[in-house]
Amino acid sequence: MSAYQQKWLDILQGANLPGWDVKAVSEGIYVEMPHVTDLKLIRDILPETLAALSLDIDVPKSRLKFYFHNGYESFDYILNPNDKDLNEE
Repeated sequence: MSAYQQKWLDILQGANLPGWDVKAVSEGIYVEMPHVTDLKLIRDILPETLAALSLDIDVPKSRLKFYFHNGYESFDYILNPNDKDLNEE
């Protein structure tokens, strides 16, 4: 696991979001949300939310894939899509 992936895990797990299960997967971070979560709303605000949260990350950034799921629907989001995936080095 990269330091960047670990920092994101720490931030998301430390956010104390009730019903959210955040864990590392080999390609990124998997986020399981309660089934009542509106994934369209999450998808719409995600870029701004991640940008605000990333201000506290002091390790080199890299490509990181997030997997969001609410029990019915899912979507993926790639953070820093143009950066090299540390798993490719």
